[in-house]
Amino acid sequence: MTDPGSVYNKKNFHYTHCIADPTFPSMFYYRNTEPPPFGAHMSFEDAASHMYFDRAGMHVTSDKGFRMCRANVAAREGRWYWECKVTRGILKAREAGDPESHGHVRVGFARREASLDAPVGFDAYSYGIRDVAGQKVHLSRPKDFFPPGEDIKEGDVIGLEIQLPSERLQRKIVSGQYNPAIDLADEDSEQAPEAPNIIRDRIPIRFKAHIYFEKIDYHATKELEELMNPSPMGSGHNSEDPNPNHPAPALRTLPNSCVKVYKNGVFMGTPWTDLLAFLPPASKQAQQTGGREALDDGTLGYYPAVSVFRGGAVEMNFGPNFWFPPSEDAEMDGVDGPPQPKAGKLRAVSERYDEQIVEDIVYDIVDEVGFWMQDGGKVIDRSARDEKAAAPGSDEIKELVQDD
Repeated sequence: MTDPGSVYNKKNFHYTHCIADPTFPSMFYYRNTEPPPFGAHMSFEDAASHMYFDRAGMHVTSDKGFRMCRANVAAREGRWYWECKVTRGILKAREAGDPESHGHVRVGFARREASLDAPVGFDAYSYGIRDVAGQKVHLSRPKDFFPPGEDIKEGDVIGLEIQLPSERLQRKIVSGQYNPAIDLADEDSEQAPEAPNIIRDRIPIRFKAHIYFEKIDYHATKELEELMNPSPMGSGHNSEDPNPNHPAPALRTLPNSCVKVYKNGVFMGTPWTDLLAFLPPASKQAQQTGGREALDDGTLGYYPAVSVFRGGAVEMNFGPNFWFPPSEDAEMDGVDGPPQPKAGKLRAVSERYDEQIVEDIVYDIVDEVGFWMQDGGKVIDRSARDEKAAAPGSDEIKELVQDD
């Protein structure tokens, strides 16, 4: 395995690949691009330093303390499934003189705000399953989940399913307009999809031989920091447990949302329900000069996430050909209580990658039209420009420097 040597997200910024496109009629010369390996994989950019990947981005490890990486796709609504195999971790069979483990791993889901220099489940922005005793971890609080004696060991395959309500319902919740008596019933009805309002503030940045879009990332909110570390001198937001109608948007939860866990094809249970909402204003971008606080730039959601500790290693499988496909019977188990609205078909995370590519193309076209209008509705004739200026703004692209 090798460190890809690419830019990595830090200091309130998020980086994605872009490319110069001379067919754009505006002065904004760049658009999103997807470099190889194509398909759903762990993101080389969206990872802590000292994370090591195979070339396919499907196998990760680290020789340092806990580090985390996220996949290059995020779940925003619906039901999604992926699985991972522990290739180095707690030993399944030990002989005299063998260590107890070759490292440790945690797996789960993480939002954009989750710290990469910590294990999955460290803060309010991620939900993780710990290899030791198969405990569930959220807000750094391990709780028993697997049956006694059920560790996650080398060779074990952990399947993870996430279920999220429609974005239409989520926007009602984060805007404070949610009425459970009406809106939950609407989830079952056939309604035309509602397009999100995506606004992307970004600039092209050069790093080594590549160009990236630098975007203001989302930051931890005071309410969720207090949820992790309650203080008697706090703001008082946490006097009420998180719920869909909480006064603070960051503490609103998504009804009918959950995470389900499988081990070697066997359904282990539902460690979490009522996940915290992620759409703005529940999420806020870091405050920078010219930055706008509560916008959805299309990157929000729950990402498959893995953290490894001192030699622990995990191999991912985002489908569609799973090692242990969840059975139809197992995938219907999990959430206790009254009947729930239809959650839709369980889909492989690999399918979400295709959707995300289409979304990026649409958002690029929207941006292109917007910049074309700012240029006065004129098509810029680049053929008349000299070679030095052939790439508008190229002399203004700053070089990004990062510490190893």
